[in-house]
Amino acid sequence: MKQNNLITAIVCITLFFVYDNCQAQSTTTGLVAVKKAIENINTLYFNLFVKNDKSIVNLYTEDACLLAPNTPPISGRKALKKDFEDTFAAGKVKGVKFKTGNVYGDSKEYVTEEGTWQVFDLKGKLLDDGKYLKLWRRTKAGWKIFRDLFNSNHKVQ
Repeated sequence: MKQNNLITAIVCITLFFVYDNCQAQSTTTGLVAVKKAIENINTLYFNLFVKNDKSIVNLYTEDACLLAPNTPPISGRKALKKDFEDTFAAGKVKGVKFKTGNVYGDSKEYVTEEGTWQVFDLKGKLLDDGKYLKLWRRTKAGWKIFRDLFNSNHKVQ
């Protein structure tokens, strides 16, 4: 009887570790796919920004929040649209590029992207660069930016 309990315990422990390993591999595989999707969306973001295309706000969730340095939070698509319109109207920035470093999460509902960014003027000259964190939410329409936080690598002058 004791031998049967020992065998049962060993089988249960083995199954737990096999299941846990499969879950970890599934999450890793899922994150690779999510990272690729995010990189594609970041490329689309750049292309829409270059064209001053206000549809860029559709890359964000309805309740998204942009947490830019030295400003209050910009919350919701309506406020984001106004912010992009103001940025485009100022005519000083022509492009924003993102380079995804890492993506963290379970790849199911939310993931966090960590990366670097660059901003370019109308002639393609680098104006500023820094780092960012974006919290992404999976929606019926795909991955959307839910929270967007960034700051410069340079001191404010």
